[in-house]
Amino acid sequence: MTTSAPPRTSAAPVVPAPSPHSGRRWMLGLVVVFVTQLMLVIDGSIVNVALPAIQAQLGFTPTSLSWVVTAYALAFAGLILLSGRIGSMIGTRLALVIGTLVFIVASALGGFAPTAELLIVARVLQGIGAAIAAPSTLVLLMKNTTPGPQRSRAMAMFVIAAGSGGAIGLVLGGILTTTLGWEWVMFVNIPVGLLIVAGAYAFLDETDRLPARLDFGGAAASTIAMVALIFGFTTAASDGWTHPLVVASFVVALFALGALMIVERRHLAPVVPLTLFSTARRAAPFAAMMMVPAGMFAFFYFVNLFTQNVLHFDPLGTGLALLPFVGAMLVTNQFSPALLPRLGEKTFLIVGLSALMVGLLWLGQLNAESTFLSGILAPTLIMGFGAGLTFAPLTSIILDQAPADDLSSASSLLQAAQQLGGSIGVAVLTTVFVSVSAASGAATGTATALLFGAGFAAVALLLVSIWARRIPMVPLVSGVDGGSAPAPAAVTIGS
Repeated sequence: MTTSAPPRTSAAPVVPAPSPHSGRRWMLGLVVVFVTQLMLVIDGSIVNVALPAIQAQLGFTPTSLSWVVTAYALAFAGLILLSGRIGSMIGTRLALVIGTLVFIVASALGGFAPTAELLIVARVLQGIGAAIAAPSTLVLLMKNTTPGPQRSRAMAMFVIAAGSGGAIGLVLGGILTTTLGWEWVMFVNIPVGLLIVAGAYAFLDETDRLPARLDFGGAAASTIAMVALIFGFTTAASDGWTHPLVVASFVVALFALGALMIVERRHLAPVVPLTLFSTARRAAPFAAMMMVPAGMFAFFYFVNLFTQNVLHFDPLGTGLALLPFVGAMLVTNQFSPALLPRLGEKTFLIVGLSALMVGLLWLGQLNAESTFLSGILAPTLIMGFGAGLTFAPLTSIILDQAPADDLSSASSLLQAAQQLGGSIGVAVLTTVFVSVSAASGAATGTATALLFGAGFAAVALLLVSIWARRIPMVPLVSGVDGGSAPAPAAVTIGS
């Protein structure tokens, strides 16, 4: 059992109490947030399955084809920090609606794209729309729920969307590409996006606007830093760490990060509030959130490679092979909200990250004779269990310790950490895979990369074991539906 945070002072900024909701309206609002997050996560993987068909129809070269994925990632990661601050200024519900509308238009443009160049433009616009909408999801979840079991249940649903979206995207991409054509991996976003826009206005309360002068210096520095870092890690995975573009990207990122720190120390409303990293206790959850996706990349990417290249599954079969992971997450998220307030976030994180590490270590034993039943099924179930216990409490800790005025920025930084962590995983683990495969074969290269992925989970486990804290519970009062519910008391910054 972990200890509670030290007493909080009345001078600390507070998160405004959520508005009372009926059970039905609260649930429908949660569905809107859930579907938004699911759509954005699915879009990161649904296109992968369609890449061969896209290449054949639009005439991409093998080198340029990677930009169908990279263009989206660069636009999303590059603007995510800026969009969080803009969302707090104009209202996060409005930001979600604007971002979703941009995403819808870009999806239509991509589906009708007659040339490779126009599809790349559409993917950039999709990334921009996703960057505008994504930071709002967590802030609206916090605004439209009360602390305690209700918020734990909402966060669990959010984790299902974030964690299962990759696998669902692979399955859905295979079905759509096979039956309707690759264009439908784009067109499917249009009806879903329109439902999100309608649902946002019907079931979600707008957050308070925080008027402030936009931090143009911080916006420019943060955008350059994120684009340079993501581009550098992505290029390193394909061209090596000593490639001139890679070295130049990291040099640019280093100077941009230095400029960002100088600018943000002086601005009253910074894009990246440095107070979020003022102590190890505040910074460690962000670092852990970066390590977890790096390890999860090992699972999704290399199990995908193993099932297709070694077990000779088709793309749809590969997506179905990941469904046990989704199922384990769903089961875990059914009981975790009730247990989380009793056991505490730190306990959940230690168990969850340990499960992720064990699952990756187990998958690291794969060899050319392994089958799905003997080598993949059991560790995949363990990975699903671990993911279900990890993302929700880690997200809750990051948002709980952020000042009210910086919730959007904290949400942006959280998702930026996930994007950066995934890129680090791509670069490091692909380098390991290529070097080992050249000497010992693809099966050994896959197993070794998975073992290195377990190292990322181990670092995250060390960080939360030392610095993670429990979120203090608030007293119970009469709930809006007549039952007991946590009082919508202010949640302030922990020390």
